Amino acid sequence: MDSYCHLSIAHYLLLLLLVSFCMHNTTKLRSCLAGDEISSSVKRNSYTEEERQALLAFVLEGHDCSQWEGISCNNSIGHVVEMDHRNDEGWINDSLRGKINASLLSLKHLNYLGLEKNPKNPKPNRKNPDPKPKFPKFSNWFDSNQIPKFIGELKSLQYLTLSFAYFGGEIPPCLGNLSSLNFLDLESNQDLSSKKFELAFSMAMFKSLQNLNLKENNLWGTIPDSIRNLSYLRTLDLSYNKMNGTIPESIGQLYELVSLFLFGNSWEGILTEAHFINLTKLQDFGVGSINRSMSLIFNVAYHSVPPFKLHTIQIINCGIKPGFWVWLQTQTEISDVFLRGNGISDFIPEEWLLKISSQLTHLDLSYNRFRGNFPCHLKFPNLTFIDLSHNQLEGPLPLWCFPNVDSLFLESNFFSGPIHSNIDRMMPKLQELLLDENHLNGTIPPSICNIHKLQILSLRSNQFSGELPHAWNMESNMVFLDVGQKIMSSKIPTSLGVLSSLEILKLNNNNFGGEIRDALQNCSNLRSIYLGDNKLSGKMPLWIGRSNVPMLSVLRLRSNYFSGHISQQLCNLDGLHILDLSNNSISGTIPMCLDNLTSLVNDDYCGAKNNHNVTRGFLHSNNIFEHAKLTLKGEELVYNTTLYLVKIIDLSSNNLQGEIPEEISNLILLGTLNLSMNQLSGKIPSKIPQSLSSLTFLAHLDLSYNIFFGRIPSGNQLQTLNVSSIYMGNPWLCGIPLSTKCPKDDTSTVKDAKDKNEEGNDKLYAYFQFFDDIKDKIALVITLKVTSFKRFLS
Repeated sequence: MDSYCHLSIAHYLLLLLLVSFCMHNTTKLRSCLAGDEISSSVKRNSYTEEERQALLAFVLEGHDCSQWEGISCNNSIGHVVEMDHRNDEGWINDSLRGKINASLLSLKHLNYLGLEKNPKNPKPNRKNPDPKPKFPKFSNWFDSNQIPKFIGELKSLQYLTLSFAYFGGEIPPCLGNLSSLNFLDLESNQDLSSKKFELAFSMAMFKSLQNLNLKENNLWGTIPDSIRNLSYLRTLDLSYNKMNGTIPESIGQLYELVSLFLFGNSWEGILTEAHFINLTKLQDFGVGSINRSMSLIFNVAYHSVPPFKLHTIQIINCGIKPGFWVWLQTQTEISDVFLRGNGISDFIPEEWLLKISSQLTHLDLSYNRFRGNFPCHLKFPNLTFIDLSHNQLEGPLPLWCFPNVDSLFLESNFFSGPIHSNIDRMMPKLQELLLDENHLNGTIPPSICNIHKLQILSLRSNQFSGELPHAWNMESNMVFLDVGQKIMSSKIPTSLGVLSSLEILKLNNNNFGGEIRDALQNCSNLRSIYLGDNKLSGKMPLWIGRSNVPMLSVLRLRSNYFSGHISQQLCNLDGLHILDLSNNSISGTIPMCLDNLTSLVNDDYCGAKNNHNVTRGFLHSNNIFEHAKLTLKGEELVYNTTLYLVKIIDLSSNNLQGEIPEEISNLILLGTLNLSMNQLSGKIPSKIPQSLSSLTFLAHLDLSYNIFFGRIPSGNQLQTLNVSSIYMGNPWLCGIPLSTKCPKDDTSTVKDAKDKNEEGNDKLYAYFQFFDDIKDKIALVITLKVTSFKRFLS
């Protein structure tokens, strides 16, 4: 099927069927059979043959329209009242797209219109053993088309959901004409905008509105004072837009409000008790800024008592005044607490936690300045999520407090001591455990391998010693394993090869020795391998590049003792976008097949991006990102959320010889190319390929300390990299940006410079110049070898 059909096929057919055949016939609804009218209509329209056959086959089965999934007819009046064409699959390639047909206006009695993307289809169960037959499904992808204005004329509409459907443009103000509307959901149409929020809707007309969800759009402006007119509003979600300004006190006049979510914008000003004065039914409250400027201040009077009992509170990146804690202590029915990035400098509020400990399920106090020990004499029987990361907490790990927790984030604190040896029995439900950047010591307990539900484990940057546990087993669901920067020794455990779900492996900055285990090839889902800065030796495994790990996108083996040649099989990794083999003893030539790395060649290639996004999406949903330090232009830069955009080949500080292959110029998306500190030369008078100047994405280039000869190519991207350090240590190079002129550039040279005698003089000049500078190269090589030998002895 053509995935880009421009007609709204399912809508159009539905309208034909419903308007023509769902008519009242005395005591019962007339059957919506296909008939000649439907058949001819389908044949007349511009469907593909496959679409026509699918649609005709469905209607010719003879289903009554009232029995179709997503369609409801009112038996008493014989009209369609509900059209729920929400898509459960979410596949773009099978999408219902284009514009909504104005024929929708024929459904005068329609009170429910659902075009949402994500809800699930009903499945057979005990209560519903025979779900309605499915209408031919196409997912909803309206490709930034505007919401049609004529929807504002469907005066009977009470429920309208267009969320996740990729609408764009301005929200039509005429939606305010839907005076009967009580549910409006436009969530996650990222191109949907409104220059002024108060113009998006006629607030005075929405007097029946109970639920308004505008989350994750592109809305600008402030909340108008007229928001008070929505007096029946129970749910208001404006989170993750581009709204700014102050939050009006009139929001406190929404007497029926149960849920209020305003975080993820750029608010400023002050929130006081006046904003909550009449919100007696409020249960869920969230507010905050998208950045950490804390321009919105939460300032309530010391002894003010709010008129509600919250179940959920989310205050993110706001300034907190002292009266807040007194205000918060009145909330004793709360179960979900998110106080993230508010600059709170205090001890953990033990007295308040005691009051809510029995019902607490989520606790996030991250990115503050909480200090002291966590009160572990408290019991949290229902707590499943806790994030205390990026604070100043100290003492032993408070693991025994959380027997039912599945997500525990304690990174970037001052916790000390060992990990408990029976952690598998203390926290058997753990799925995510982040303890990195603390002061933990001792050995990593083998029992950690027995937490079979554990998917994310990060222990980097602590003070562990000993070996990595060898007891990994096939029941493990590990996806992300980071034990980098811990000064661990011994060899990489063979048992890691049983982690079939493993996607990211980070063992960098340790003292692992020996060869890379062949058992790792069994981790067929590997996408990122970080083994740099260890003492690994031998040849690079041939299985890297075979079909064993086809989705590999990051390979970092820098600063080890690898030898041998770069295998041609490495070129089979079409998704590879970070290749770092620097500072080893690799010899031979640069493979000519590097242009097979499709993610560095084809801007439309989505394999590497999709492969990376599987991991990235999983980690992002938990606010965890793959973290990497990359060396660019001699500086270490940290990448996390943008790592998938980085395109690097670093083969520096090896023993590579020969020429730069012309094929490397096909890597048009390459951002960094470092070939320095090798013996690249080729036959005299080989030159740096002129085609290198075609690498338009190239931002960092280093060819220093090789034996290149000839004129430095110019043009295009190389002119923006006009730095002499790129080429230093190549005594036979000449031309801009070096101070060494090529002989033929000397204007004082006689005009017959093309004869053989002068050509010989040019070579003689370069010959003596080479021996004049080669001593620097020899001294550098000796220094590097001595340093490498000292590292090996240590």
